[in-house]
Amino acid sequence: MITVPAPAGPGAFVHPALFYQDLAEYLAGVGDFVRTALSAEEPVLVAVPGPHLDALRESLGENTAEIAWTDMTELGRNPGRILAALQDFADRHAGRAARVVGEPIWPGRSPAEVLEATRHEALINTAFAGRPATILCPYDVRGLAPAVVSDARRTHPTLIEKGRDLLSPAYTDASKVSTDCDLLLPEHDGEVLRLEYSHGGLAEVREHAEGWARGTALTPARRGDLILAISEAAANSLSHGGGKGTLRLWTTAGARAGIVAEIHDAGRLADPLAGRRRPSLASARGGRGLWMIHQLCDLVEVRATDSGLTLRLHMATP
Repeated sequence: MITVPAPAGPGAFVHPALFYQDLAEYLAGVGDFVRTALSAEEPVLVAVPGPHLDALRESLGENTAEIAWTDMTELGRNPGRILAALQDFADRHAGRAARVVGEPIWPGRSPAEVLEATRHEALINTAFAGRPATILCPYDVRGLAPAVVSDARRTHPTLIEKGRDLLSPAYTDASKVSTDCDLLLPEHDGEVLRLEYSHGGLAEVREHAEGWARGTALTPARRGDLILAISEAAANSLSHGGGKGTLRLWTTAGARAGIVAEIHDAGRLADPLAGRRRPSLASARGGRGLWMIHQLCDLVEVRATDSGLTLRLHMATP
């Protein structure tokens, strides 16, 4: 039986990575975690990709009615949305030690998605510090690249590997991992539409983006989402990014066909959790704007560097 370390004391947070080789090992490790929580009458959320969701339901049998289930391929399509969902679940059970199975990285994720999911894994440790909760994160060590598994060792204080509970000697501070995730974004090698904007130019940004988006494969509803996300990003530039910015637009083809909008300005990301956790009503506009952008887009790549802040917004097309 695989066990998960319990919190060391009141308010302690536990965040282990479960390294598994095959489905049997996956079901054993995750199943033991869930059964232990249920026997302790702790609230349980299972957020894993669809095929694993089905296998766990079958394995756990009649216990499944007491579990909150979420398909991570939907919740976590944009990794920037996951953290708020986990916090919302814990908040709904305030005063109790919530248990979560969260699998944000699985074989088939794009490199960009993996990078943002790795950033998410690091930021969990900051967001849940001092909360009585345990978040177990399974990793397919055969199906994932070795570098992804190595990063899991850096983002999880404890590991479950070959049936043993271990401290991770590679574990490092969330800010270090987040900085390491700020890799140079690859340049698009096709046609790119560019617009410089400044104070008073927000309407022009919207009109420019709307006119361009009409010629894409986006549905009217998704086109509206894109324009809203671009508007929020540009408004942040004008309020917090030096009063000006650059919008670039292009399309991608192939298996991941879609729309990309990139906004760059001279801003800084003072709070690495901005946009990833639900803002309060009293939050500054920047927090609310980034939150909305994450909710609207299929992927948000964030780069906070010495040259400023870049948001690359992705929307898939049919």
